[in-house]
Amino acid sequence: MMRFVSENVPALKLIDSCLRLLVIPLSLASICLAVNNHQDNNIYGKLEFSNFKGFKYLICVNAFSAGYALVAAVCAWIRVLANKAWLFFISDQVIAYLLITSVSAVAETTYLLYNGARDVSWSEACFSYEKFCNKLILILGVNALAFLFFLMLALISAYRVFSLYDPPCMPSKEVEEEST
Repeated sequence: MMRFVSENVPALKLIDSCLRLLVIPLSLASICLAVNNHQDNNIYGKLEFSNFKGFKYLICVNAFSAGYALVAAVCAWIRVLANKAWLFFISDQVIAYLLITSVSAVAETTYLLYNGARDVSWSEACFSYEKFCNKLILILGVNALAFLFFLMLALISAYRVFSLYDPPCMPSKEVEEEST
């Protein structure tokens, strides 16, 4: 049986790097889909990503996450930087949180476009902008997948950080008896 990974490359490191490299095209696809999402309607006019702050936020977060994923994937293989488990742990947590907030922003916009908000006289827009709304669902799915990958990366980096330390010791019965 042929092996693609040598014996001296830990499987967790390989999974980590693959997830980071998979996040890059997902983030870039999300950006491209959002930037190119527009539709013109003869009655209501043009609807595009720049009409929504949530999409602008999504684009910024995805650009940041793609850049970070690339830098982190490279740094994971540089011996001096690979030992900075706390740095990866905190950074992965921050990116995962940013990605879930961008998913939430797009989900809220998508919900409002599909269902409207009658209490503020905002009607459903997807009836008139079906292509735009269909692309929103795709953007939401791609962004959610990128978040799931970063969630896995956050769990891996948490494992790496906390495996550096011994578990807390339970006091022995002898120590407890001496203290009483």
